[in-house]
Amino acid sequence: MARVHIVGAGLSGLACAVHLAGTGREVTLHEAAGQAGGRCRSYFDAQIGCTIDNGNHLMFSANRAVLDYLERIGARDTLIGPPRAVFPFLDLRSGERWTVRPSAGRVPWWIFSAAQRIPKTHVSDYLAALRLAFAGPDAAVADCLTPGNPMWERFWEPLTVAALNTAPQEASAQLLWRVLRESFARGESACRPMIARDSLAASLVDPALTFLRGHGAEVHFNRRLRAIAFADQGATALDFGEHKVALAAGERLVVALPPGGAASVLPGLDAPQEARPIVNAHIRLPAPPPAGLAADISLLGLIGGTTQWLFLRGEIVSLTVSAAEALVERSNEEIAKILWAETAQALKLPATPVPPIRVIKERRATFAQTPQAVRRRPPARTSWRNIVLAGDWTDTGYPATIESAVRSGRTAARVVTE
Repeated sequence: MARVHIVGAGLSGLACAVHLAGTGREVTLHEAAGQAGGRCRSYFDAQIGCTIDNGNHLMFSANRAVLDYLERIGARDTLIGPPRAVFPFLDLRSGERWTVRPSAGRVPWWIFSAAQRIPKTHVSDYLAALRLAFAGPDAAVADCLTPGNPMWERFWEPLTVAALNTAPQEASAQLLWRVLRESFARGESACRPMIARDSLAASLVDPALTFLRGHGAEVHFNRRLRAIAFADQGATALDFGEHKVALAAGERLVVALPPGGAASVLPGLDAPQEARPIVNAHIRLPAPPPAGLAADISLLGLIGGTTQWLFLRGEIVSLTVSAAEALVERSNEEIAKILWAETAQALKLPATPVPPIRVIKERRATFAQTPQAVRRRPPARTSWRNIVLAGDWTDTGYPATIESAVRSGRTAARVVTE
């Protein structure tokens, strides 16, 4: 079988390579950076004295592509999470706390109990989600649901921003419905949250590289694709600057780059280019951490402040702010001050001294998942006879998440082998 060249060793490229190598296909993986993982990177941070991830990625039991990928690379046991779906929340303004516990099965019995519903919400607020199921391709979330009420502030807006990294006033209603359809609509067993036990690299990247090398794949770092040579409606060579790679007859190319990078080497590619940022922070607590917020995973949703999600692993607190267009323009010092004040309040810790805080800005974390951008997501198959696309921004039918990246890699591998 002819070799497949994959450009980009983010999760989409890794997933594609793992799928192909596992079936005996010859694979060469090219990566511009000195490490794999793309936006799922882990590294030792001297400021707080431990290994941290560049971002906080929450996965769910409904993410079948991710779980299959982890099984393939022998890393399924590196994700941790509670035995049941539990989502605790805190309103930073009022101090009110509540926990969302979805029911087992497809019937959401929990919404019919005032004691189990989100405070100040009604059954009709939850049934309004059915409007998303009938949303047209141009509809935003705010066109289907009612902004300003408690359900909007305490559920719909946080869910939209977390899942789509786009404000609900412009986020695709159809895309949010697909999230609900695969998670809450399937009941508690599909909603269980999971995070990497040690680090993103230890779960999703390093085992994949070990798998690939064990299956004879070639992996090259510090190879930035500068251009592709074309002839006869296909790619004939790859230009990595000092290194050139000619594509033999029958060899295939998977371009697993971000949309901007893909568009720079593929003439005429129409892809979503507008991006939305995410700001993350990691804090080493100055005092012993409080008791876990939930069994096996310490997770807390925050309402009414800047921080949206708080993750607690040991003495390290990690915070996430999605759709962070305003926050990302502030200095790291300002951001650290805001996020620590909210962390101290949430965990009932002294406000001083302020501990070491690492702020990480991902200015182009995902594409802006608006209806207009969603329509521009290209399929894996291209008009070139030997070129296939992969990436969370391609048309996976799912938001630009780890699940979407892995799905795209798997789809690209299937197209290659047709």
